Formats: sequence, structure tokens, C-alpha cells
Amino acid sequence: MTGMKISVNKINKTMKVAVWDTYVTRKDGAVMHFDIIAPDHVRNAEIIHTFGKDYLKVKKQENQPLTSKECRFCHIAQASPEMVESINAKGYYIIEMQGCE
Repeated sequence: MTGMKISVNKINKTMKVAVWDTYVTRKDGAVMHFDIIAPDHVRNAEIIHTFGKDYLKVKKQENQPLTSKECRFCHIAQASPEMVESINAKGYYIIEMQGCE
């Protein structure tokens, strides 16, 4: 188990992530603002949109539009340990900004 922690920490020190700024109109008309975090080498917007749609299903907001109009690349950042863990588990991480409750 110790080896795993060392491995994750080592990855965290070098992992860069792409931040995709996302605004989706909820079913009730309010706006959800969240960031989709993915490895920086994932450049395909369709893959990023799939991550966002998976998140929307969890929030009971499935079938809401999520396209390049709602979701745009913002910047590259250093991954936090929580981001690394989520990316290793499911390919992405979500930062809830507002309207995501």
C-alpha cells in the first residue's frame, strides 16, 4: 500500500490538467457553473463533453445541452491529489462552482 501512495504523489507532482469552464442551464432554468478537469493531453472536446454529461446525470440534469457553446477550454493547471485520484478512477474531476446543489 505504501508503494501506491508514493506512486500517486509522484504522479501528482508532474500531472498537468486542462480546465474546461462549463455553464449549463438546469431543467429549472437556473445555471450550473462547474469546471471539468481532465489530463492536459485530452484535447478532444467530445470526450470532455462526455465527462460533463456523465456529471449531469449524477446531478439529475441529463439531456441538458452541453456543447462547445456551454463548455470551453480555459487553462492548464497543476493537479491536486483529489484531482489525480478522480482522474485515475474515472478519467476526470469536477469542480462545482455555483448552482450545482
